[in-house]
Amino acid sequence: MKQLTIIAIAVLFSITQLMAGETTWKFDKSHSSVQFEATHMVISTVTGNFKIFEGTVVTNGDNMSGAKIDFTVDVGSINTDNKKRDNHLKGDDFFNAKKYPKMEFKSTSLKKVSGKNYKLTGYLTIRDVKKKVVLDVKYNGQAKDPMGNIRAGFKITGEIDRFEYGLKWNKIMEAGGLMVGKDIGININVEIMRKAGKK
Repeated sequence: MKQLTIIAIAVLFSITQLMAGETTWKFDKSHSSVQFEATHMVISTVTGNFKIFEGTVVTNGDNMSGAKIDFTVDVGSINTDNKKRDNHLKGDDFFNAKKYPKMEFKSTSLKKVSGKNYKLTGYLTIRDVKKKVVLDVKYNGQAKDPMGNIRAGFKITGEIDRFEYGLKWNKIMEAGGLMVGKDIGININVEIMRKAGKK
């Protein structure tokens, strides 16, 4: 019994120490962007972005390896500089923003590959469909701003198959190609911030 009590205390101490070392970072949305691109009629690329999003990063100290990342996007904020197309994308042919207003990403791992390069693995949910994705991350390091806040920057890129998430609208062209490509490129620039000396 005494030995079990000692083990329990040791485990609790370890958990407490781990939690004490956690650092929470918030997305600085004014210096971040969530962009995407899709092929149109095979011959060109259309780009767009989401205007409203939220995110947090939790690290062990300032070490980014193993960071936990939660990210939410407001689907209704989609913008491709074409109102008619944006309304179509918000409808049931694509996102159905009324029924599924949010896209969510939750990480399972962030691992350093080499130098500034990392692999980010997690689950992306669109229209209540949850799929595992692996994204490329370039970590640009940290800096202190004039107000004393510690900031870090990332560039996240990757590709998803929209058909897997139920975004299946399309038309077949005379030559046989798809009007809108099924593979969607992801290009996210993120700046996160914590106050100097704060954990």
